[in-house]
This record gives sequence, structure tokens and C-alpha cells, in this order.
Amino acid sequence: MRGTGVIILLALGLSGCATSEGFLVPIPSDTHAPGTTHVEMVVATTRTKAESSAFLFGGGRAPDVAFADMVVSIPPDANRKIGEVEWPRQPPGNPETEFVTLKSEIVTKDQAEASFSRLLGQSREKQALVFVHGFNNRYEDAVYRFAQILHDSGARADVAPILFTWPSKGKISAYNYDRDSANYSRDALEALLRDLSKDPQVKAVTVLAHSMGNWVTLEALRQMAIRDGRVAPKIRLVMLADADVDVDIARQQFATLGPRRPHIVLFVSENDRALAASRALWQAPRLGAIDPEVAPYKSMIEQEHLSVVDMTRLPSHDFFNHGKFAEDPRVVELIGRRIAAGQTLTDQRVGVGARMMQVTAGAAGSVGNAAGLILSAPVAIVDPETRGSFGDQIDQFGQSVRQIGASGLQ
Repeated sequence: MRGTGVIILLALGLSGCATSEGFLVPIPSDTHAPGTTHVEMVVATTRTKAESSAFLFGGGRAPDVAFADMVVSIPPDANRKIGEVEWPRQPPGNPETEFVTLKSEIVTKDQAEASFSRLLGQSREKQALVFVHGFNNRYEDAVYRFAQILHDSGARADVAPILFTWPSKGKISAYNYDRDSANYSRDALEALLRDLSKDPQVKAVTVLAHSMGNWVTLEALRQMAIRDGRVAPKIRLVMLADADVDVDIARQQFATLGPRRPHIVLFVSENDRALAASRALWQAPRLGAIDPEVAPYKSMIEQEHLSVVDMTRLPSHDFFNHGKFAEDPRVVELIGRRIAAGQTLTDQRVGVGARMMQVTAGAAGSVGNAAGLILSAPVAIVDPETRGSFGDQIDQFGQSVRQIGASGLQ
């Protein structure tokens, strides 16, 4: 059993993003490259401060929330693959071909609020987008991944981005520590979401969580519902990707949120090997790896009015299939389009017992190009009542994509 446990932890660890470190020292201003994209975000964290500015924050648990202002430079699209983070081969990195840091500064809460207000004023939709990372993520992993999502989804111009990063050790052997750190951080995330909801300049709050970050997200929302009688109404959309959460516990968490809850979208993949390892470790199925077409998950989805994006057939950049929501151009563009439109991914009346959509596994595409989102025909929306609303919109979009493809436009 000891050997099995080591293998499971190895699988879970390899599914994380921890591959490079120490690249947070800003590059000199005279080395900035033309054609790059600069992505700024505000950071709220329960991590302890690191001794070196190359890391900024470590994996320890801080008694108080700290804040940072980060700016990441992303190379021109022609020099990178959509969905991937190009880590510098060595510090400080080449901005023409690699992600590099332009600004990495610990700030006070007042300074963080001022930066957020500025970013919100620059955004088209006046929305706050909060990203909560998963297991085995160092601080720089979370920063660079969020920058990649913001850029590749096209949401960067529509939202004011906030990274909530909790004390992950970024080590394959620290799964239990990370799980406890997620619990440790739920009060801080709840407070952040409440503060954003009270900001009169914020029109809406969207939360995107990945892997173990789904646990702290659901716990924070559950606590808010218990304390306040409901989740703050400005929190309208919660996207749960590859959720490393026990299905039975998730059902209780959903129920506690009450009827006046945010719209919840699950991004699932039945062939997620990291979640298969987690299932073996916990001896319980994980929310992010369910088959939405079979019992008992079908009835749970219908009863809780959840929406599902099934990514099982999509290819992945890594063996563990644990990051498709951020890697596949069609999925990240779908996320960005819904955020930009101020809409949920599907009508709340939909009971997604069947797949909400089928995404062709081999289709090529790129973010920002209408042909980047290839939907099979017809798109399957199970509730026929939605055919006159969101279902028709998706069908029309899919038809436009096919027409573009037929014309040879790339």
C-alpha cells in the first residue's frame, strides 16, 4: 500500500505546473520586445513572503492576507503555442519567445485596491475575474498560468483580474499539506469575494477554479451562504475545472448554496488521470471526472441546475489530461466569449444529462479566430426549452464556423 500511495502522489504531483522557478525578477525596461502582450493582475495570497525577490512568495501559511501587483509579458502569438506557458530557459528570459516578468511588487491592501480600481476602469465589462489555482503550484506557476488564460481566452480586455493563491508547497509529496492549506485559506477567499461584491464599481464577479482550487472555492461560497443567507448576488458565474472534490461532498456544498446561487459550470474529463489517482487515494469519485450522462451524476446535474462542458474527447498537452480547460484553444475561447458577453455558458433551465456540447478532438484553431471554436453539428442541448435562447445562439455560431471553414478562411 505504501508503494501504491507513492505512485498516486507522483501522478498527482506531475499533473501540476511546477516545472520552473525563480523567474519573478523583472527584466530591464530596455529589453522589452515589440509585439508582446502585457498582462497585469492583482494578487491576494495567504502565502508567506519569500526571502528572494525571484520568488516573492513561498509555500508557507501566512497569518494575514498579503497583496501583490504583477505584470507578465507574453510573446507574440506567432512565437508560441496557444494554451502553453513558455517558461524561460534561464533568467531573466527572452520576451520574444518566453513569458517574462515586467513587474513583481508586494503592495499594501490600499495599493492593491487602487490597482484593481484602475484595471476595473479599463475593462469593458466592469467584471472581476478571480482565478484559484490547484495542487502543486508555486507562486510563479499560478501567476504565469493565469496570465496565459487571460491572454488566450481574450478576457483580458473585459475583466479586472485577481489571482487568489493559497499556500501550495509545489512538491509532489505535499498533497496532504496542500489540502490543509486550501482549508486554511477558505476564510480569506470568502472575505475577498465579499469585498469584491460590495464594491459599487463592480458589476459582476466570476470565479474560475482548477483542481484542488475547486475545494477552497466551494468551501468559501458555502461559508458565505451560511453566514449571509445566500451567496452575494454579484457572484454570477462559477467555473469549476477538473474539480478534485468528492462528488458526495460537492452535492452537499451545492445544496448549502441555496436556490439563489451563482450559475455553476463544470468542466469535466473522464480520462483525467490525475483525478483517477485522487480517486484511488480518497477511495471516492471526483467531481471533475464524472460522466454526466450516467446515474447518479445525471440526476445530480439536473437537480442542482448545473451546466457541463465535457472535455473528454479533447487532446491534452500533458499525459495526465489535467489542464484541458486552459490548454485547448476552443475551451479557453469559449470561456472568454461567455465572460465578454456577460453571459453564463448555458441557460439555467438546462439539465445537462447529455453532453452540453461535443468538441471535435482533432480540429485545429486559434484564439481570436472564429474558426478556433469548432462545434459538431448539431450541438446537443438536452432541455428543448433552451432551443430558442442560448441553444440557438450556439447553433448559429457553429453554423458560422462551418461556413468559414468551407470558405477556406483560417
